[in-house]
Amino acid sequence: MEIPSFSTSSAAPATGRLLVATPELIDPNFRDSVVLLLDHNAEGTLGVILNRPTPILVASVLSGWSAAAEPPEVLFEGGPVDKDSALALAEVRESGGALGPLDAAATDPIGFRRLFGDVGIIDLDTPSEVLGPALHRLRVFAGYAGWSPGQLENEIEQDSWYVVDGVPEDVFVAHPARLRADVLRRQPGELAWVATRPEDAALN
Repeated sequence: MEIPSFSTSSAAPATGRLLVATPELIDPNFRDSVVLLLDHNAEGTLGVILNRPTPILVASVLSGWSAAAEPPEVLFEGGPVDKDSALALAEVRESGGALGPLDAAATDPIGFRRLFGDVGIIDLDTPSEVLGPALHRLRVFAGYAGWSPGQLENEIEQDSWYVVDGVPEDVFVAHPARLRADVLRRQPGELAWVATRPEDAALN
């Protein structure tokens, strides 16, 4: 039986969107990964892998931020670049009003840069006692993923990635091992089929 193939999503890469590894992507750095795009512009692309927890507790390396860490309270492997550095994504607490994007950004706490919805990057050099009370939840990543100008677009054309919209729960998922399948399953049309595709298509 011939196994059907699927082209990538028609969505273009943009800040806040997800890259979901296709079955054709066998690079061990990104196999079965889900990547949140943090920046995408003419100078290149930055992102973090959302579904690779490590055994290292946040409390053991960044004790001041551990109280806000969402379970599992461990560092996540954000990507193959600069693994000795850490960056954190956080969701700020609700403002209590129906603010538009510009109004919400104007009220953001110091040390927080909004990406999409109430999710953004925090400056870990900001004292946790200053920024911490404004945070609903947080996740810390060691390293990141990076692409030079045009590199990601080429990989998408080669069917290495599906590009789909992200939601805050993707960033703070409690069961990272299920994230890729869950993201694909909620997509419309045939793309949802990939969530149940066996690793060896011949076994289907």
